[in-house]
Amino acid sequence: MRTLRFLLQKEFRQIFRNKALLPIIFFAPIIQLLVLPLAADYEIKNINITVVDNDHSGFSQKLISKIAASGYFKLADYAGSFNAGFHQMENDKSDLILEIPQGFERNLVRENEQNLFIAINAINGVKANLGGAYLNQIIADYNADIRLKWMPASKFNPMPAIEVTTSNWFNPSMNYRYYMVPGILVILVTMIASYLCALNIVKEKEAGTIEQINVTPIRKYQFILGKLIPFWVIGMFIFSVGLFGVGWLVYGIVPVGNLVLLYGYLSVYLIALLGLGLLISTYSETQQQAMSVAFFFMMVFILMSGLFTPIESMPRWAYAITQCSPVTYFVEVVRMIVLKGSSFENIRYHFLIMTGFAVLLNSWAILNYRKTS
Repeated sequence: MRTLRFLLQKEFRQIFRNKALLPIIFFAPIIQLLVLPLAADYEIKNINITVVDNDHSGFSQKLISKIAASGYFKLADYAGSFNAGFHQMENDKSDLILEIPQGFERNLVRENEQNLFIAINAINGVKANLGGAYLNQIIADYNADIRLKWMPASKFNPMPAIEVTTSNWFNPSMNYRYYMVPGILVILVTMIASYLCALNIVKEKEAGTIEQINVTPIRKYQFILGKLIPFWVIGMFIFSVGLFGVGWLVYGIVPVGNLVLLYGYLSVYLIALLGLGLLISTYSETQQQAMSVAFFFMMVFILMSGLFTPIESMPRWAYAITQCSPVTYFVEVVRMIVLKGSSFENIRYHFLIMTGFAVLLNSWAILNYRKTS
């Protein structure tokens, strides 16, 4: 224990002596957590729409006013023809074109039906799908208003109808930040822990100090623990500041689950991630190699973690890859505990998987380090 204590003192001094590293560890994650949830919002607003009104009637004006008042669309242009509207779309000044045909009001009154034409710029698939869905819903509401206004009151009992009421559980206000902040916090802790741990040992290789350590009586597990524990403490600190300092005070996210359970899972998760960082460092000879390998794994882990796209909608081969990523499990667990209040029984499977990751990655790192030392 005395040897380990001296090693930890050395590691903490090295970390806090590096003035360039401290802002990256302590300030960058906080700033990112403050900014990213504000930008990472799947609800799309201010979609540019060009209207081609060939009717210029009262009905067409009411429809245009309803679209503009919805809050989802911004009237980019009032084009005189479809070709003019298409030119706006080609110049990326418009995302949708709504063409109202001539005789729109007359045909609607006399024949009880009329067609509208919608053209959507589908380069951005998400924006195209949501924009088209919003516009279709507004037109359907407009159509329902007209039907209610024109249809005479029935002398008989109205037709039976099914009324659907919804209740949003675990996020009653459907606040998208409640969903994103815990996931982004996991990503920030993951990147800090894995990158810094991977670079730390490689830095000793480049400086030649690891050769001095190898000839001392320090045992392998003491050396690994000396490298692992400081970043484990830093990871716990960053997660706490992000959860309570930013998540709670700034975004108003109050964890409803058991904090002991959350921190218990976090402690195992950090051991697994630090094991990955140590493993990368044992295979790398320079900081550039370690950074490149860590970047490769982090990109795969983050993009396939379920933070941005649902895992269930991925193809089976991609789903299999997500099950090999520790980040996938922690993103799911932190949302379950913070938003849903899940118990240990609910995350028991995740706990076992993460323990397996921790044992596998750290054992591999220790064995490989002994082999190359």
